Amino acid sequence: MSDVQEEHKTLDVLILAAGLGTRMRSGLAKVLHRLDGRPLINHVSRTASALAPEKIYVVIGHQGNDVRSAVLEEFDSEQAVFVEQKEQLGTGDAVNAARELLADRDSTLLVLSGDVPMIRPETLAGLVQHHHGHRGKGAACTILTVKLKDPTGYGRIVRDREGLFEKIVEQKDADENERKIVEINAGIYAFDTKKLFAALEKVQNNNSQGEYYLTDVPALLREGGDDVAVFQHLDAYEVEGINNRAQLADLERLINGRTVSRLMLDYGVTFIDPRTAYISESVRIGRDTVIYPNVRIEGETEIGDGCTIHSGTRISNTRIGHGVEIRDNCLIIDSEIGNSCTVGPMAHLRGHAVMQNGSKVGNFVELKKTTLGSGSKASHLTYLGDATIGDKTNIGAGTITCNYDGKNKHETHIGDNVRIGSDTMLVAPVDVGDGAVTGAGSVVTKNVDADTLVVGAPARPIKKLNREDSTTKEPEGQNAKSG
Repeated sequence: MSDVQEEHKTLDVLILAAGLGTRMRSGLAKVLHRLDGRPLINHVSRTASALAPEKIYVVIGHQGNDVRSAVLEEFDSEQAVFVEQKEQLGTGDAVNAARELLADRDSTLLVLSGDVPMIRPETLAGLVQHHHGHRGKGAACTILTVKLKDPTGYGRIVRDREGLFEKIVEQKDADENERKIVEINAGIYAFDTKKLFAALEKVQNNNSQGEYYLTDVPALLREGGDDVAVFQHLDAYEVEGINNRAQLADLERLINGRTVSRLMLDYGVTFIDPRTAYISESVRIGRDTVIYPNVRIEGETEIGDGCTIHSGTRISNTRIGHGVEIRDNCLIIDSEIGNSCTVGPMAHLRGHAVMQNGSKVGNFVELKKTTLGSGSKASHLTYLGDATIGDKTNIGAGTITCNYDGKNKHETHIGDNVRIGSDTMLVAPVDVGDGAVTGAGSVVTKNVDADTLVVGAPARPIKKLNREDSTTKEPEGQNAKSG
């Protein structure tokens, strides 16, 4: 794409994202509806950025601040420029909202719709190249088109007897013969920027909608003696706009199917039932990992080689090492799991939880903003929040880090080779030293020294332990096992 920019005019991009989208039957602006976990506008803006334009201009209207925030998830404020369409008076009016910023630019302007999320950078690059190369001198406007079996609802491309572009006719303004045309306008254009804004001044709103159509501009340019080119694309799905929730669901299935197929064929991932797995396009999964039915993996998740992800599990924005087993019905969000770990069943990791190599989290265990050291275990019915736990430590069943005092969160620090007895409550802030042991039912309100046995409520020290005692023997009269 850089070669195109070096040989031709500066490339600018204008994304139309001001509409509400009444056919979505929603109070949410259409471009904020999510596809593959991201707002529609994010898909379009990310694709546009791949062409390395000088600026990306976004026309906002309904819920403009929310649209602005969604776009800025992808770009900084210097790269994206926002203009407001105060009244929704049609696509021509939307483009005209950027007149002050663009009308005098000696550039090529790529106009995109914020609700066409599947468009690829390669297709847009081809459109721009076709625009610049038309008849050896370039066109004033190039329109991206596609043929549909059912073109209902779309503007039709009317050609003259020589097959050249004549005009675009919207569905509501088309006569019987024009409605039979199957080549439709995809709503994506390349314009000579100055010529576009000069032609916009001539656009009228004498149509059934009383709106100013951008689709009138190509015909006006043609009537004025300028060349208008057509770039016909073959993949209808790629240029499909989202007009209703059924179309949104169709594209969701399409993206997911392509993602699952790519992971199976190109990366050696096994899906027991590909139809029931939902995998975001951005997810990366290693060779010989097995995904069971009804698994959802989202966001920027990375999973290593030789893992097993069992049914009912949802994983989002998490990094997982090699040889990990995630058992049934786990929820894992914004976390990190090392190599050879076991999670679940029915475990919950969140808030940047970290499991280091060889650690284990069992059934009905929750980690929140907690690091579980190498070889450590929390096997049953336990909540560990705002905690740091050392290596080869065993957390007994029913253990709770009491990290919230009603106003503030506090941290718990547990050392290496510690044995926390069943039903222990650790009232943060509190430290438990290396090799310490808590008896079952202990309420630990004060720091526990290394190699010390504490019991009771509140817990009190009973005796000092040899390191052999704390790692291989049970405390007398107490059950420190995890159950």
